[in-house]
Formats: sequence, structure tokens, C-alpha cells
Amino acid sequence: MTTTEAEHTGPHGYSGEKQALLRRLKRAEGQVRGIAKMVEDDKYCIDILTQMAAVNKALHAVSIGLLNDHIAHCVVNAANESAETGNPEIVSEKVSEATAAISRLLRS
Repeated sequence: MTTTEAEHTGPHGYSGEKQALLRRLKRAEGQVRGIAKMVEDDKYCIDILTQMAAVNKALHAVSIGLLNDHIAHCVVNAANESAETGNPEIVSEKVSEATAAISRLLRS
């Protein structure tokens, strides 16, 4: 378990949408298997690239949803805790996590 995992126990922002999230990921997983089959079957490269773009779009949508949940749940909770305790570092850490996640998404 990484330090990040150890620090974040309890329900996550996506908990209420977990089943929908899993369905979307399983759908993307099926699309990736379909792409592998297309390569095995020597399908036209542009058709394969079109399917890859569709998988990337699906994963991007999941990523944006998770980021939204992180901001709506984790960052908001940290802001509330920060206001209650007077410790600005609490919210600053969560905002930094969100910023780093956005940066990783933009690089991908």
C-alpha cells in the first residue's frame, strides 16, 4: 500500500457511482479486447485507430468523472475541515492532488 492509499481511508467521492464507473471501465476493457482482435485479424489500420480513439475518449470521460468526484467530495471536505481547524494545509494538500491529477491527464 502506498502512502497515498494509506492516508485515504473511508468512502471515496466516487462511492455512490461505483457501479456505473465499473460498467464504463468494463465496456472500455471490452473495446480494448476488440482492438486486439482487430490487430490479430489484420484489420485496416485506420479502423483500428478509430477504435483506439473511442477507447481513449471513454477512459477520458471516466477520468473527468473521477476528478469531478474528487473535487466535489475530497476537496470540499478538506475545505470544511480546514475551516473548522484553522489549518490551511488540509485543503492545500487536496488541491495539490487535484492539480497533479489534471497535469497527468493533460500529458496523456
